[in-house]
Order: sequence, then C-alpha cells, then structure tokens
Amino acid sequence: MSTAQNPAELAARAAERHVVVIGGGIGGLVAARECAKVGMQVTLLEAADELGGAIRRADLDGVMVDAGAESYATRGGHVRKLIDELELTDRIVTPNPAGAWLVGAPGADAAPLPKGGILGIPANPFADDVRRIIGWGGAWRAYVDRLRPPLTIGQEHSLGTLVAKRMGAKVRDLLVAPVTAGVYSANPDDVDTEIAAPGLNEALTRAGSLSGGVAQLLAERADRAKKAPGSAVEALAGGMSGLVDALATDLDELGAVVRTGVTVDAIARDGDGWAVAFPITTEGEDAEDQAEPVIETLTADAVIIATAEPNARVLLADHVSGLGVAGEAPQIEIVSLLLNAPTLDAAPRGTGVLTVPGSHTAKALTHSTAKWGWLREETGGRHVVRVSFGAQGEPAATAALDDEAAARLALSEASALFGVALPDSALVAAHRARFTQSQPASLIGATERRQEVRAAVQRVDGLGVVGAWLSGTGLAQVVPDATAEADRVRRALLWGEGEPLSTP
Repeated sequence: MSTAQNPAELAARAAERHVVVIGGGIGGLVAARECAKVGMQVTLLEAADELGGAIRRADLDGVMVDAGAESYATRGGHVRKLIDELELTDRIVTPNPAGAWLVGAPGADAAPLPKGGILGIPANPFADDVRRIIGWGGAWRAYVDRLRPPLTIGQEHSLGTLVAKRMGAKVRDLLVAPVTAGVYSANPDDVDTEIAAPGLNEALTRAGSLSGGVAQLLAERADRAKKAPGSAVEALAGGMSGLVDALATDLDELGAVVRTGVTVDAIARDGDGWAVAFPITTEGEDAEDQAEPVIETLTADAVIIATAEPNARVLLADHVSGLGVAGEAPQIEIVSLLLNAPTLDAAPRGTGVLTVPGSHTAKALTHSTAKWGWLREETGGRHVVRVSFGAQGEPAATAALDDEAAARLALSEASALFGVALPDSALVAAHRARFTQSQPASLIGATERRQEVRAAVQRVDGLGVVGAWLSGTGLAQVVPDATAEADRVRRALLWGEGEPLSTP
C-alpha cells in the first residue's frame, strides 16, 4: 500500500490542508461538508447574514414559509441521499397531485394544465384538456404533425422552433411557453430540445411525429414509475431551510468554521496556495464608523468559489483565462403573501397557476397551502400564496417598487390568476425575496459555456467552482455537481489526480 493510500497517513495529510469555501448556498455548504468529512480544515465565508442562498425562509405573522426554493426533483436520488445522511428522512413530504392551472390573456378561460404531455407538448392534441386551451383550430394544426415526415435526429435544437414547425404556434405559445417560462424563466425558442427533453428527438424519429414521440417517452416514464414508484418532486415539512440548518450543524460537528456577513474582496496566489482577503468590522464599531476598513486575510491550500455567477467571475478574473462570456441571468422576485381568504379554501386553481407569457405581469403563482399539507396545518385556516415576477430578458414588474407596492401588485395578480376577489383587507403579511437566477442549463449553448468555464478553472491548481450557474438550476443538479467538484479539489490536495476518496 502506498503512503498516499495509508488511512492514517491520509488522515494526517488531510488535517494539514485548509480549504476556504466562498459562498454559503447549498453548493458551498455541500462542497464544504465534502472536504470536512475527510478531516480537512474548512472555513466557509458567506456575505449574507444567513446561509442558504436560493433556499430562504420568511416569517409571515408567525408562520415560517419557504421564500425561495420550496422543493427538489427526485431524479438521480442525489438530494434524497444527502437528506438521508443528515437524518431528515422522516420530514420528507410530497405535493398535492392536483396540479396547476394555465391562465392566458385577461378574459380568456383558465384551464387545468393538460396532463398528457412533456414540457407542454401534448401526446394527443384532441384531448379535451388540450383542446380547451388551443381550440379546434389549434388541435387540427397540431394534428398536421402526424402527416409530416420526421426530422433527422438533432436537426432542430430549439424547442420552440421544433414545436412551431411540427404542431403550430398555438401549441408553442399557449402550452409550451408557459411551462418553459415557469420552469426555466426562458422563451421556448431559446431552450435546447435535447437538454430539456432528453430523447425527444430520437423518439420523434422512431414514432414519425412529435406527438408520437411524446407518447413514447411518457410510456417509458410510466414503466420506470412502476418499477420505482414515487413522486417526481419532494420537500421537507417545516420548509427547505431545514436542509440548510442540518448542513450547518453537520459542518459544526465536523469542526468546520462558518462565518456569515463576510464579503470576500479578492483572492490571490500565495506560493502554492491562496490568500483570501475580506474587510471586517472591529469589535465595538460599525463598519461605517471605521476610519479605514480592517482587512483580514486567510491562507488556504485550495479555494472553492460558490457564489452567484457575477461575483464568481470577479474573483476568478485575475487567475483564470478562457472563461468565455457570461450568460444572461434573469432577475427574479418572489412575493409571498399570507392571506385571510376563505374564497381560496376550495383551491380554485389547483396548486398554482402558470401564465401565458405577455398575458400578466406575474409569470407564475403557487398556492402553497394547497400544494403542501404540512404548511396548511401551520396556518390555522389562512392561505400562503407565492407570486413570481421576472424572466429571461424580462425584468421583474416589482423591481422598481417598494415592498408595500410590490405586495399590493402581488395581491392584485393573485386575484386575477385565481379568478376570485382578494381585497386589501385579506392581506395579513407579505415578504419579498430577490434572486439573480442562474442561466438555465437547458438554454441553447449553455452546456458549451459551462464546459468552457470548467476546463478553464481546472487548469488552475487548488481552485474549484460550484453553483447553479455551472451545474444548472435545482438541487438535483447543484448537489451532485458540488459533491463531484469538491472531490476533485480534495483529491488533488491529498495525492494529486487518482482514485476518488471514499468518505463516510
């Protein structure tokens, strides 16, 4: 057995290594935990006063709610594995399967989102729930798809272009666009078909039509579901912030140092390692009262940057060449409302609403107390509603408003999307959260941009980068990506390139 493979020697070497993680979102927390698990010294620095990043909590008149990410996709099992390790399994909950509704232009009929489709593309354009939205004319146009010759695999990268060519503009604009806007904050024309719907091009070729390809993929999903039943989405009772709290507790037990309210100004080479500098407030003084900022510097063997893309690029700029051009990052705002509104008891629009782009100022609404049983039990008969604003290339309608005006707009939009009167008196409390959403992984060209950044970073010793801007949005993508990148960094520190470390 080589020295590097001797467990005692490996543990001793790990204890001598110091890794600084910049950013305390889920990506940073997971990366820090992976390094701490093998005995490395770990310091995590977060600019905000709380950890979590896109996972945030808000207090609405004593009711704690998710103000950011509220759930996770179960695909891959990566998030469930982490939850199991953190002993949170007994808190897992699944959503009400009632589903969401679709709302078009003011005055148009609202309808449940059709069930038999993928990303809004229907397997049967004549199904009642599809025809209710696109009409007979739209259904007959979509049927032309069955009469056209199939495309060569991979010929059409744009999902919106593919759908419009095969099934018509109504299917694209009234069915697909609301889904891509709600899920990806993106126009369907900008979405890469093969990334958003893997296998759809190939299924189209086999079936001879787009609707037939959708039907084949749905059948394959149904077969997989029979073999491994379960919800495609899960959450934690009490809110997803429970995951953040558990990670922070685990880091503390592993001996890692976590500091919040620390904004890293720069990283610099320090011999074979790194120096991480940031201003601090001296004891007993406010930052604005200090004559000059006091700069603290940490030395590290490796740095893992886990911030949002704009800040990450600033920190990387002097050390990494070939980063390419930054992708457009949508500015998203979520306004959470606590309502005393008995008219919502019957959940008039299921678990929420997607809107046809351009029809409303809000892009989506989640009726959280209709979606999550645990939250309904917490509210004492009141309702929690989350209204989302902003999309790719479209600033949030609330961006220039103060918090009170943003809450009023959200209430007005909720009333319109639910189709019921919600007077100002119904509003008990409100919370507004702003996000710079990472560019969706499903956008055309996004995969190449991410690979370009990864390759550039990996050419620099002792440097790693994690986060949704590289992995793609959603915990199901962020968690395994952060785990893999942390493993790459710690492996290089302990023995250079080689077999991945085995951790508990």
